[in-house]
Amino acid sequence: MPKSIWEKNTAMSERNRLEKDIKADICIIGAGMAGILAGYMLQKRGFDVVILEAEHIGSGQTRGTTAKITSQHGLIYSRLYKNFGSAGAWQYASANESAIDAYEQIIHEEHISCDFKRCASYLYTQKSPESLEKEAEAARISGIPARLTKEIELPMDVSAALEFPNQASFHPLKFLYALSENLTVFENSRVVDIHGRSVKTGHGKVWAKYIIFACHFPFVNIPGYYFMRLYQERSYVLALKQAMKLENYYYGIDSDGLSFRSAGNDLLISGGNHRAGAGLSESPYRLHSETAAKLWPDAFTSAHWSAQDCMSPDGIPYIGHFSKKKPNWYVATGFGKWGMSSSMVSAKILSNLISGHGDIQRDIFYPQRELCAEAMTGYLKNGLHTVKDFSKYLIPKHRKVCTHLGCPLTWNPEEETYECPCHGSRFDSEGHLISGPAQKNLHCQ
Repeated sequence: MPKSIWEKNTAMSERNRLEKDIKADICIIGAGMAGILAGYMLQKRGFDVVILEAEHIGSGQTRGTTAKITSQHGLIYSRLYKNFGSAGAWQYASANESAIDAYEQIIHEEHISCDFKRCASYLYTQKSPESLEKEAEAARISGIPARLTKEIELPMDVSAALEFPNQASFHPLKFLYALSENLTVFENSRVVDIHGRSVKTGHGKVWAKYIIFACHFPFVNIPGYYFMRLYQERSYVLALKQAMKLENYYYGIDSDGLSFRSAGNDLLISGGNHRAGAGLSESPYRLHSETAAKLWPDAFTSAHWSAQDCMSPDGIPYIGHFSKKKPNWYVATGFGKWGMSSSMVSAKILSNLISGHGDIQRDIFYPQRELCAEAMTGYLKNGLHTVKDFSKYLIPKHRKVCTHLGCPLTWNPEEETYECPCHGSRFDSEGHLISGPAQKNLHCQ
């Protein structure tokens, strides 16, 4: 699997595997950004916390991020204002703005060196500016001092750009490794079963009062039914040397728009989004390279990697109680493309809930929230997509099927992986599991 620039210049000593049965106040499944932040906050509140990681700290989706800490999540505020009113939009904005400040505070308090930098974030378009004008107004109503402009650093003409000031970027693994040093983390300890308060791995169990699913896509299907309420999207990142140095970062809202940010001596280009398991007609890396060649002819590729994101129908994460039937289970998932700020929002909400200082039932992030019209449409569309992909290959018996719910897999030639178009599980060319919600290799069917 290609390494991101974050992995190439950081290293951390391995943690032990869980080899026996233990007890804890809280068991967190997943040692990515959301799991480590939640563990850090809960431990500071006096809880005994154990974190179980299937592979290594930060080896899941955190390694693939472009590491923007921002409240600017695409055209989110016009959607929120339409679906949830000004109160809902304000709550979402304030939670994500506070997340930026929380990162800065932790970095200062824990003396973490992770290239944290305040900067502006821009949405841009080369087409009609109307959607950005609506987003600017909705953002202002939500409490964000957004500003429309046509002046940006990128060497391209835009019809409009929307600036969010005082956002941030950082090195995610430097931060994650430093924050995890004083936490109890067991690596190579994939969870294979959960029964009540017992969390079972291949070599030991954790009995805990509270269980947090911070494993990207919840692998327990019932209750919760997250497999019906989420799908996964892939995107691709190219790192360039000898391109330009950007002070801020940029996200294109057009269908072929790309995202740009600088990280040290590299310029990162990301995009090429598609549903996991969808066939690729062209190589996203090649398309990124063609754009780079036009803008910066002397630049060359120093690294490339891919990322995968859980998407909810209304574009809002699920953060809170896993299900009404499991009062001691909690979840943080559906972060979309905005895992860094959503991880911090999740950690703050979950630590408050477990500490008895929060009530999220009227919160916009509440996992059991009522579906708005847009979410209902997305929910039905996702369900039909899953049924179509599942039924399309019911007759052929030679096809490989996912070990999650039996959906037929598709081959991604760009990355030489099998992918599930229903729920996004991925396997390498030999059938070894790369990411869930599947929990077994293909040869374990």
